[in-house]
Amino acid sequence: MFNRFSLNLHGRLYVADRPQVMGILNITPDSFYSGSRTMRDREIAARIISMVEEGADMIDIGAYSSRPGAADVPLEEEIDRLRLGMRLLRDIAPEIPVSVDTFRAGVARVAVEELGADIVNDISGGDLDPEMWSAVAALGVPYILMHMRGTPSTMQQFVDYGDVTADVINDLSRKLRGLRLSGVADVIVDPGFGFSKTIDQNFEMMRNLRAFTLALDAPLLVGISRKSMIYKTFDTDPAETLNGTTVLNTIAISRGASILRVHDVKQCVEAVRLSLLSSN
Repeated sequence: MFNRFSLNLHGRLYVADRPQVMGILNITPDSFYSGSRTMRDREIAARIISMVEEGADMIDIGAYSSRPGAADVPLEEEIDRLRLGMRLLRDIAPEIPVSVDTFRAGVARVAVEELGADIVNDISGGDLDPEMWSAVAALGVPYILMHMRGTPSTMQQFVDYGDVTADVINDLSRKLRGLRLSGVADVIVDPGFGFSKTIDQNFEMMRNLRAFTLALDAPLLVGISRKSMIYKTFDTDPAETLNGTTVLNTIAISRGASILRVHDVKQCVEAVRLSLLSSN
């Protein structure tokens, strides 16, 4: 059963009465899935138009690749990339909720105050910038709290868990309390599939996904789109993972996912609709 949730987006109440599809907009030259990379105006605009026409409820824009081994991006370059993407995004889809994928408080401030982003999506859960939580509280926007250990370049060195589901829930629960004490009202939690987890641990979390919805008083975001837990299972590559992604997204819907972050909007929208029709 889907847990209805609401978000305060700059004073506008956004109510979700079904699982939300969040399309990925990468303004990067080096994201792990080459099909999602956009850097030129025409490519970015085409990607935005496609996602909107296919039924995306939200768009997540990022300008810093978090894949292992990706090059560091200076803060000003990250902001410049976001300026380009957000300008096109707001011209094409002025009303769609937009989250900015960044772990830097300075980038989050510019994205929200100057560029019109509605939500901050932080892969580090505040660990990579101690000013992030206070910045989000001052900005008054929802925050996506993801679980990760280390940094994107070191995260796979930190996969030693007693019980991956319990340990991740405990870490998210502790940070969730800290965020609320810091004044962040709306928090979305993300277990961090593919971030400081082995393939087996990713599937263990997927099997236990319902535990996250029961233990954490927050909407649950699942981001497994075209990730290594799929392509390494079948010894392929990200380009060959659409079917696997759709299967896992359908499972996530059945286990309480509130938001699905995806590269392929049309297929996820269809999975949501068919899942709802089948459950009623």
